[in-house]
Amino acid sequence: MKKILLLILFFCLTSTLFSQQKTGRPFFTGDVNFTLGVNENYTIFNDDDNETFLVPSALFFRVGFGYEFKRRVAIAFNTGFDYHWNYAVSAFPTYGSLKYNIKERDDNAFFTEVRYGKMWTPSSNYPDGNYYGLGVGLQVAGEKRWNTILRLDFHRKGIIGFENNRLDSVSLGIGFSFF
Repeated sequence: MKKILLLILFFCLTSTLFSQQKTGRPFFTGDVNFTLGVNENYTIFNDDDNETFLVPSALFFRVGFGYEFKRRVAIAFNTGFDYHWNYAVSAFPTYGSLKYNIKERDDNAFFTEVRYGKMWTPSSNYPDGNYYGLGVGLQVAGEKRWNTILRLDFHRKGIIGFENNRLDSVSLGIGFSFF
C-alpha cells in the first residue's frame, strides 16, 4: 500500500512540475517611498519667506519576497527601514502583505495591497508597536522578468507618545518586482 501511495504522490508531483500551465510564481520586491508633510513655517500669501507648503518628512525603504497565485493574488513577507526626520523617529517594520490585482492588461496590473505586522524602534524614547498599511499601485511590465512599481500608500505606526498613540503618513513610492 505504501508503494502505491508513494507512486501516486511521485506521479502527481512530477506532472505538476512539468506541466505547461503554471499557476503561480515566486518573486522578490523592493521599493523606496517618501512622505510629504505640511510645512509648519509656511504662511499663506507671504511671498517673501521662500517657504513651500509641502516639505519632505519621511523616507521608507522596503524589501521582501513572496508568491503570486494565478497572476491575481500575491502574498509577501517584507522588512524595511523608516525614518521620519521631523520627529527623529527610526523604525524597522516587518510585515506580511496581501496584494490583489484589480485589473490586468499585457502583464501590467493595477493593484491594491494591505499590510499588517510588527514595528521595532531602536530608540528607547519610543516603544515597539504595530504596523498597518493600505495602498494602491501600478505594476508596469518591463523586459524579461523585471517590473516597475508606482504606488500610493497609507501607513499607520502604533507609537505611544504621538497623537492617538500613532503616527500616520501617506507616501508616494517607486519600486521593482523580479519574477
